[in-house]
Amino acid sequence: MELLPLFLDMQDKPCLLVGGGTTAARKLSALLRAGVAVTLVSPHLCEPLARKAEAGDFRHLGRDFEPTDLPGNRLVIAATDDREVNRHIAELAGELEIPVNVVDDPDACTFLLPSIIDRSPVTIAVSTGKASPVLARLLRTRLESLIPSGYGRLAELSGRYRDRVKARFSEQRDRRRFWDRVLQGAVAERIFAGQFEEAEAIIEQELAPDALETDMGEVYLVGAGPGDPDLLTFRALRLMQQADVVVYDRLVAESILGMTRRDARRIYVGKQRNHHAMRQEEINRLLADLAKDGHRVLRLKGGDPFIFGRGGEEIDTLAAECVPFQVIPGITAAAGCASYAGIPLTHRDYAQSVVFVTGHLKDGTINLNWSALAQPSQTVVFYMGLVGLPVIVERLMAQGVSPEMPIALIQQGTTQLQRVYTGSLATILDVIASDPPQPPTLVIVGEVVKLREKLSWFRPPDEPTQGATTPILE
Repeated sequence: MELLPLFLDMQDKPCLLVGGGTTAARKLSALLRAGVAVTLVSPHLCEPLARKAEAGDFRHLGRDFEPTDLPGNRLVIAATDDREVNRHIAELAGELEIPVNVVDDPDACTFLLPSIIDRSPVTIAVSTGKASPVLARLLRTRLESLIPSGYGRLAELSGRYRDRVKARFSEQRDRRRFWDRVLQGAVAERIFAGQFEEAEAIIEQELAPDALETDMGEVYLVGAGPGDPDLLTFRALRLMQQADVVVYDRLVAESILGMTRRDARRIYVGKQRNHHAMRQEEINRLLADLAKDGHRVLRLKGGDPFIFGRGGEEIDTLAAECVPFQVIPGITAAAGCASYAGIPLTHRDYAQSVVFVTGHLKDGTINLNWSALAQPSQTVVFYMGLVGLPVIVERLMAQGVSPEMPIALIQQGTTQLQRVYTGSLATILDVIASDPPQPPTLVIVGEVVKLREKLSWFRPPDEPTQGATTPILE
C-alpha cells in the first residue's frame, strides 16, 4: 500500500484553495460538503465560484497568491492553470509542513483527494495512488450503482441504537448476530424502501426484553425486464443477490437467472400456452408459505410484474396473509423491445398515444375493444399476440385500419437472439410464413414502425442483411 488512507475531521478547520477556474470549483464543492472553512485566493472567479462567493460560502481574496497566505491553514490545494505557480505553492507548503494537494500533478502532492461515494455518514473513498485518477472515477461510478443511497440512513439508524444494543446483548456474538439481521434483513430493506417508521418499529420489537426471534421472511416481487441483464435496476440486482429462494417463470433469461445467489434454491413455475408448470393459485400459496418459513423469496418475473405479469394477484395473497413484500418494477417488454428495435412507441408526427393489450384473455380468446384499437395516431402493442396474429390482423382491418398499416414482430427482444419482422397488415402473415418467429414475440402496430429502418441501432451478431426493396425481415 503506497499511501495511507485517512479520514480527517476538517469541520470548521481552515484550508487554503488557490485558483479560480472550474477545477478549483470542483475542489471547493468537496471541501464545503465536509464543512471546511475555505479561503480562496484568485484575482478572477469562474461563474460557479462567483455565485458561491456572493452567497458567502467561503472567504475570497481577489488577488494573486502570496506566501503569507499559507500560515495557519491545515490543508492547501493548488488549483491554478499555471504548473509553475502550483509547484511553488507546494514547495512553500512543504517547508511549513502543511499537507498540500496539487491538481493534475501527483508527484507534487503530499496528499491526494480520492473519488468519493457520499452516503453520509457513510463515506467511501477510491484512490489508485498516483496511477490513474480516471480509473478511480470509473471505479467510483461502478460502486455508486451497487450502494443504495439508503445506506446513509441505515448508518444513522444503527448509530442511534448502538448503545441500546450493547445494553440488550452482553455477548459480542449476540450483538453481531443482531446487527447481521438488521443490516441485511427486513430493517435494511425498509430503509431502502423509504419506510423509516416501519424500520424503527422492527428494531424496537427485536430489542424488547421478551422479544423472540421471528421466522417470518419476505417476498421480493422483481421485474427482470425483457431479457438484457444490463436493463435490471440496481435495486433488483441487490435483492437478487440477497434472496435464498428464487421462484421464476419462463420469460426470465438464463443470463439473468445466473445473477442470483449460487446457493439459492430455484423453483420453476413457468407457464406456456395450454401448459402450466404450476397454477397461479398454487404460485400465490407457495410464495406465502416460503416466506412464513423464514425465507427471503425472490419472485422473478419477465418484464414488469404489474403489466400482464399477474403480480397484483400474487401480492394480494401476500397482503391477506400478512407476509411482508416489496415490488421492484422492471422495464416492460413494450418499452425494452421497441427501443432495441428502433421503434419509438410515440412520435409527434406519427402517434400521440400508445395502448398495451394482451393477445389472449383468461378464457383463451382475444375479445378486445377492436374499435378503440383501430383509432388513428396511436400505437398498439400486443403482448402474447403471436398465436392470435391472424385474428389481430383480420379484426383490425375489419374495423377500417388500412391494409398498408405497418406492423412489427419482435422476437426475444433486447437479447443477442433478437429478430425483427416487419411488413403491413396485408403482408405480415406471408412475411413470417417461411420462417415463423418463436415466442416470446411482441407485436407492434402503428405508423411508428416506419421509423425502424432509419432508427434501428441494435445489431445482434447473427442479424441477416436485408434488401432495400424487400419487407424488413430480420
